[in-house]
Amino acid sequence: MKDKKKSTHVREEKPKLTSEEKHRKIHRKKVAVIFAIALIYLVIVVAAAIVIDDRHVEITLLGDSEQTVEVGVPYADPGAEAYLTGNLFGRMDSAVTLRISGEVNSAEIGDYALEYSASAFGREAVSYRLVHVRDTTPPVITLNHEDGYMASWLVGYSEEGFSAVDNYDGDVTERVIRTEGDDIIYYSVTDSSGNESTVQRVIEYGISEPMIRLEGGEEISYPADFTFTDPGFEAIDESGNDLTAYVQVTGEVKPWIVGSYELNYYIMNEQGETASAKRVVNVVPQPMPDTVVPEEKTIYLTFDDGPGPYTERLLNLLANYGVKATFFVTGNGPDYDDMIGRAYREGHAIGVHSYTHDYSRIYANEQAFFDDFQATEELIYSQTGSYTRLFRFPGGSSNTVSRNYNYGIMSRLARYMTDMGYVFFDWNVTSGDAGETTSTYRVAENVKNGCSEHTVCVVLQHDIKGFSVDAVENIIIWGRNHGYTFKPLDETSFGAHHGTNN
Repeated sequence: MKDKKKSTHVREEKPKLTSEEKHRKIHRKKVAVIFAIALIYLVIVVAAAIVIDDRHVEITLLGDSEQTVEVGVPYADPGAEAYLTGNLFGRMDSAVTLRISGEVNSAEIGDYALEYSASAFGREAVSYRLVHVRDTTPPVITLNHEDGYMASWLVGYSEEGFSAVDNYDGDVTERVIRTEGDDIIYYSVTDSSGNESTVQRVIEYGISEPMIRLEGGEEISYPADFTFTDPGFEAIDESGNDLTAYVQVTGEVKPWIVGSYELNYYIMNEQGETASAKRVVNVVPQPMPDTVVPEEKTIYLTFDDGPGPYTERLLNLLANYGVKATFFVTGNGPDYDDMIGRAYREGHAIGVHSYTHDYSRIYANEQAFFDDFQATEELIYSQTGSYTRLFRFPGGSSNTVSRNYNYGIMSRLARYMTDMGYVFFDWNVTSGDAGETTSTYRVAENVKNGCSEHTVCVVLQHDIKGFSVDAVENIIIWGRNHGYTFKPLDETSFGAHHGTNN
């Protein structure tokens, strides 16, 4: 067994301290202990102070915590302040950074919240402000007015107009409630927030009744005619309001019957007061030319019931002989209406016969006759550009068939039509073509024999009968050979009246 090797390390011995060094070392240790104890004590004191002081962030709102602002008015936030404060040391002078969130839309009614927050030492404070945006402004009502305007005697006040505008709702005119009182009109309107406005209008009235002025005077003469046209009238009140549309007229004028008529014009207001005027209308006969009976032998060829399919042939024949005739036309041949215009342009006389030639219709009453007559006149005017004063009664003035529909109508119509300035013609020579014969020879002989008995002859034929048209050349030749002149009828011509039998 080998011997352990002996260590060769030699331990160094520390130098021994002097008593002074030992004393300083001990002193330093005591100072360190005292400092440590003091530090611990300070920490304990500070911690205790913090706990006891309750140091925290405090937020103070500037202005009220709940505010109401008018809608539409920009909102200005009064703001807030944030500071540290405690129980022992109070508030610090330096402010803490403040954060604000939320917004107020002052253009929209509603409730809005603003949040103010700040933090320090790990602690946070929050405060709130409630802002109410409200509409407390009532609408504005504007009344229109025309200078000098006064309510009329008749219709009272005529609304001049108004409008209403709200600061939030805008135009609220349609919401206005209008209430009429005694001489006062009240206007009220409420907006969506319940704000109400009321205004009133005091009405000024015209005090005198209107004046009705009659054109042409209070008494007039009126030439007999189918229709009466009032010369006119107007009603104006003292304020210049035109009340003509409110005039009522009573009384009746039958302008085809000669005589005196009274018309009353009046306006009545709501109180039963009236303004009135009266007119006397004297219907007088139309002026008529004197009848001139030719001294020379004269034949008036007249043709009823056309135009028709033979009218053109007849016009050609008359043109060849230079003879003028008279056509009493109807509306029964619309395909031949242009023959009316041709006859007129070639110098023939055109007269009214009947539009329908329906006895049951035209002789039912006077108005039915007039309507039929005027329809024929319009047909003539459309083809010639002129109206006529000549006519022939369907069946002649002496017909008795009209008795079946209206007793006495022929006597009345003969008088009325004459008073209205129309000249009617019958005949003193008949051709017999209306039912007696269909022979051209017999038609010619009937006319020749009839004319032989008269110096002035009004011959009745029908141009819708071909056999009768074929007899015309023979009649013309015979008439000229016997010294007759052929003429068209006019307003002065001999009427060959039969006399009425109804």
